[in-house]
Amino acid sequence: MHLIRFFAGMACAASLSTSLATTAAAQTYPSADYSDNIPTLEAVIGHDHGEELTTPSEIVEYFEALAAADPTRMQVRSYGETWQGRDLTYAIISSPENMQRLEDIQADLSTLASGEALSDSQLDETPAVVWLSYGVHGDEITPPDSGVFMAYHLLAAEGNALVDTILDNTIVIIDPAQNPDGRNRFVQSFISTRGLEAQGDRYAAEHDQPWPRGRYNHYMFDLNRDWFAMTQPETKGKVAAVLEWHPVVYVDSHEMSGDSTYFFPPSADPFNPNITDDQRATQVRLGQNMARYFDEFGVPYFTREVYDAFYPGYGDMWPTLNGAVAMTFEQASPRGLVWQRRDGTELTYAEGVRNNVLSSLATLETVARNKEDFLRDYGAYRRSAISEASGAERYYVFDLSSGRYEAESLARRLVAQGIEVQRAPAGSRHCGAAYDAGALIVDGAQPQGRLIRTLLSPSTDLPPDFVEEQESRRERDLGHELYDVTAWSLPLMDGVEARQCATVALGSATAVSADDPIPAMTTPGGSYGQIVPWTDSGQARLVIAALRAGLQGRTTDEPFTKDGRVFPAGTVVFPAAGNPGDMAAKLRGMAERIGAELVPMNDSWVEDGPNFGSSAFATMTAPRIAMAWGEGTDATSAGNTRFVLERDLGLPVTPIRASSLARADLSEYDVLILPDNYGGLAGEIGRADAIKTFVRNGGVLVAISGSVSMLASEDYGLLSTKLEYAATEDEEKRKEDAEGSRAPGTILDSDEAYEAQIRNTQERPEDVPGVILRAVANTDHWLAAGYDGANVLVTGADIYRPLNDGDGTNVFRFAQADDMLLSGYLWEENRAQLAYKPFVMAQRQGDGLVIGFTQSPTTRAYLNGLNLLLANAVVLAPARVR
Repeated sequence: MHLIRFFAGMACAASLSTSLATTAAAQTYPSADYSDNIPTLEAVIGHDHGEELTTPSEIVEYFEALAAADPTRMQVRSYGETWQGRDLTYAIISSPENMQRLEDIQADLSTLASGEALSDSQLDETPAVVWLSYGVHGDEITPPDSGVFMAYHLLAAEGNALVDTILDNTIVIIDPAQNPDGRNRFVQSFISTRGLEAQGDRYAAEHDQPWPRGRYNHYMFDLNRDWFAMTQPETKGKVAAVLEWHPVVYVDSHEMSGDSTYFFPPSADPFNPNITDDQRATQVRLGQNMARYFDEFGVPYFTREVYDAFYPGYGDMWPTLNGAVAMTFEQASPRGLVWQRRDGTELTYAEGVRNNVLSSLATLETVARNKEDFLRDYGAYRRSAISEASGAERYYVFDLSSGRYEAESLARRLVAQGIEVQRAPAGSRHCGAAYDAGALIVDGAQPQGRLIRTLLSPSTDLPPDFVEEQESRRERDLGHELYDVTAWSLPLMDGVEARQCATVALGSATAVSADDPIPAMTTPGGSYGQIVPWTDSGQARLVIAALRAGLQGRTTDEPFTKDGRVFPAGTVVFPAAGNPGDMAAKLRGMAERIGAELVPMNDSWVEDGPNFGSSAFATMTAPRIAMAWGEGTDATSAGNTRFVLERDLGLPVTPIRASSLARADLSEYDVLILPDNYGGLAGEIGRADAIKTFVRNGGVLVAISGSVSMLASEDYGLLSTKLEYAATEDEEKRKEDAEGSRAPGTILDSDEAYEAQIRNTQERPEDVPGVILRAVANTDHWLAAGYDGANVLVTGADIYRPLNDGDGTNVFRFAQADDMLLSGYLWEENRAQLAYKPFVMAQRQGDGLVIGFTQSPTTRAYLNGLNLLLANAVVLAPARVR
């Protein structure tokens, strides 16, 4: 047994190593014993806690060493693997007695989660699960090392009454590095720029990360927004593991500005209406104990500000909507080993690690000393979710007659989150209507009913008093307090027709499994060829796979009727002539793998519309796609777009650094994508010339969000549109403000006149925090193939003027003001100004085409209803400019 210096909490709190309290401001406390049988971090890795940034591989190595040293109290498990091949590891820590009966405990917790109550004796015997997760953003660096210390402390502390209570009454799950790819990116950047000693200057290279920063995973996703979208392996594995363990408390430990202090709950307003009063009260209870720990150490903190509880994709929200009490912690970040604050004080890495340990220990103490309360509350939440689902909105019914691939994909995503989905056969009746193609049905009366309601309802309303306060802040020229989007309805974002009603016919329905392949729709035959209807993104996947396999197809820009069926514009025909003899078999195999529809044809005759030899049909090839990459582009826009193209549609992308565009041979590509940017691409004439040459020589140039403004600038002149100022009725004052010359004299005789005089008439429109708006399609244009309208997630302040008829086509425009808003909260000024403004524009330039998306179709890769539209831009467009 050896002695090391400790810092301690209250008299009842656990003792902690002073290696975490190396600053003058930090307190040190009397020594206490750690077991020599448990290896220290220094013994295994070579540095002590808080001395250096521990890499992801070192964290795994140390966890394995801890588990090997005491397998009776710790197990290490994997819940997946990142895109870059790193293991996603978590530790299970509890008493030997609990560890011996983990399967029985999981069974009891599953019973509780199902809505059944446990007896008092079962509650007494069942430990509560507390899940401590760290480092979902890879450059938020202290939390993972806090998780490392927590594992050591729970195993090594001897004779510690609190640790014994924690191990007896809880199962502690520690996920030390939720984003190992991002953390590794940051650590390598830090190591490559450090020198003789750590630098506190905020502008020192060791703090200044290169693009894309360590925050994101491999595809540059913010994993703290991905919980219900479940696009990334880190999220999929974690959700599956959380569903296995049913934690009553979930902690998501983050970092924020180095000039701040520490945040722990209660959360800020607004609260999602599906959070119960009991959950909010328990947040207060947990926060009060954390405050006691922080007071003992003199650590400043704040609560009820900034970090709200509304958007369901946060790490503290998805578990909450499953019944846990979940919390975000935010520690001021040193972004290295030391950070010089603006007030002249220094923040050290060790101090940040220590603070996260304090909040984690305080959480464990509260649960361990009240574990029956937490278990009862968890079960009550799940039971009440079942009983609350009734009336006209109990069932959600997805129609399979359109957007079939998106509906099937959504069903599997819900099942992967523990939600039951039923498949009703073709011809069944639900909600008073016949579903000729069948339906997928979600019953809201499930233990996860509140999560179901949050994800599937058309809109989740903000609390009225919060809305009133935000409108008041706007009147006072203060910013709004919304942290993320206000709209996320999955049926709307996926373009799935969903009805809510009180009665459905489930007599012959069957359960959907997350692993079920999407059913294909294929028929043998087809002596003349095969038809791929252009109806959803699964059909686009099939066409892309066929083109990449070398098959020859032709796409139509007009609908046609064959054998009594109308095929929409965009539909692709693969004739037997000119293709390999096994073409039909290959296409059927692809359709079966994807879950797509393939229609055989035995002759070329069409009853209406263009024949297959018409100029309405264009020959297709697999498009070669390049994308601007690196500094000058928005990392999430670039990564999300690349992900949708590669992983959702099956199209490889060649990323070219923006700084290399001027010298790259762009003639090797059919499509060049410019992701969103912050002006970093604009104004470089050589690059502008290269891009203009590419498009005028027959290339397809796709601009997303901020890049649309760049292409509309004088340097580029490729889109005949302009960003708008906020609409104003005082055009004379706008002209005066723009001229900057002496203005006519005015007399201000009221507060209203004064406010009007000082109002900036050249300001941007109000920032939209995130709403879903309806866009209307110009169905005469092939770029709208597969759509009569689209549901668009709108964020930010960019509003563009429509193209004139002589310049190009506004392929999609937002609907009229009264019909436009589908979900979320939209400022009235924005509603009025966005009406009829373009979402997608197309303008010919020479032999090529420029396509501008004024809002991103790939945000967070969860706008699945727009994936077919993106395919139109990168797959159909090259066939139309040849």
